[in-house]
Amino acid sequence: MFGSDRNPARDAGRVSTAGMVLLPIQFTWPHGGDDVSISGSFNGWTELVRMSQVEGCPNVFKAVCAVPHGSHEYKFFVDGEWRHDEQQPHRNGEYGIVNTFDTLPVPAEVSQHQIPAVILNQTIPRISEEDLRASRYQISAFLAAHTVYELLPESGKVVALAVDLPVKQAFHILAEQGIPVAPLWDFYKGKFVGVISASDFILILRQLGNHGSTLTEEELETHTISAWKEGKARRNGLVDGHGRPIPRHLIFAGPGDNLKDVALKFLQNGVATIPVIHSSLEDGSFPQLLHLASLSGILKCVCRYFKHCSGSFPMLQLPIYAIPLGTWVPRIGESSSRSFAMLRPTSSLSSALNMLVQARVSSIPIVDDNDSLLDIYSRSDITALAKGRAYTHNLNEMTVYQALQLGQDSNSPYEPRTQRFQMCLHTDTLLKVMEQLANPGVRRLVIVEAGSNRVEGIISLSDVFRFLLG
Repeated sequence: MFGSDRNPARDAGRVSTAGMVLLPIQFTWPHGGDDVSISGSFNGWTELVRMSQVEGCPNVFKAVCAVPHGSHEYKFFVDGEWRHDEQQPHRNGEYGIVNTFDTLPVPAEVSQHQIPAVILNQTIPRISEEDLRASRYQISAFLAAHTVYELLPESGKVVALAVDLPVKQAFHILAEQGIPVAPLWDFYKGKFVGVISASDFILILRQLGNHGSTLTEEELETHTISAWKEGKARRNGLVDGHGRPIPRHLIFAGPGDNLKDVALKFLQNGVATIPVIHSSLEDGSFPQLLHLASLSGILKCVCRYFKHCSGSFPMLQLPIYAIPLGTWVPRIGESSSRSFAMLRPTSSLSSALNMLVQARVSSIPIVDDNDSLLDIYSRSDITALAKGRAYTHNLNEMTVYQALQLGQDSNSPYEPRTQRFQMCLHTDTLLKVMEQLANPGVRRLVIVEAGSNRVEGIISLSDVFRFLLG
């Protein structure tokens, strides 16, 4: 127990988290009090974070704090007295007995969902297994009975790029067209052979940032997409017995394919876009590129059909916290099987790119010093880096703030672009969340605390379809 002359929040120095990848962790004090706060090594013991009383549980207080990776100590300040929670791991430290915890790296793999910490001691609405199976069956049957034709717009354009186009020119075209992905056409083979996306640009930027890089900025002027793809295959060991790159099969759909098969194709291959290609000839020659399909387009069809009869599907009326869906802030002392990171505006671009690749996510929340949502950094922002010739900069020195500015008018100051992302509450129904995710360009919803906009979790399109299709 601290003496009154040892105040860790006063004695310690401020720890800078600039450039760090931060993890949101929920702390809980279940032993009552009138005024409860928390402080720890994760904020340098320099400030007391006020904890909120859980509704309906007068003895339980909670707070979400953003912490960097590593081992940490913390204590609670309860009604003017420093205390530790004996029910959590603890040890003797510089400030007496302190609670401890270690953060885990953000895992690349996806595993089972855990009950979110935000529903601590709340009554969880339930539906019967029979109702759940019936709802899933109806949605699955609907998708199986409808085809990709229903995704095709009445008019529009689809951009495709030739594989012999220089890499640098390709990314400038993506930036100018405002698109994150484009199918690749091989004139010699007379067919579509793949796609180029923001993920490729991330890998190129990371390769340029390595001192041992075999690819220079000058080579981007002449290095073709096909040469980049072949080099990428060799680096990943995707070669045959003669050392030749093994060509990857293009993941595509035909206009007559049913929506269930296409949705499963998205989930099984982990892709965000699937080209819709049609050929009137049996051998598939002279293919026509009709559309770029997405999970949001399929979800829009589901919402349009089930919206007016949702009362017959109890599953759609459940709040999202009652469903095994999404990634949530873990409780302290809880092993999170599926974590996620947050960034500050001052975090380095290098750390953001690494996280997008390692965690295999489409976007990362950007939060202020109170862990309230400001913006997101997403894969769709990557192509904007071509406008500012980001490949000429040190990625460790460029901040996420500066990277986001490249996507705006250079003469206007950076402002959070709330229209680029959408938020929801943990009390929102599954149907409401589905309708938000069905909007074009929205691949993830950030779950925030009402009022403060503190991040509580994230739900993606893939999460929704994995749940709907069981």
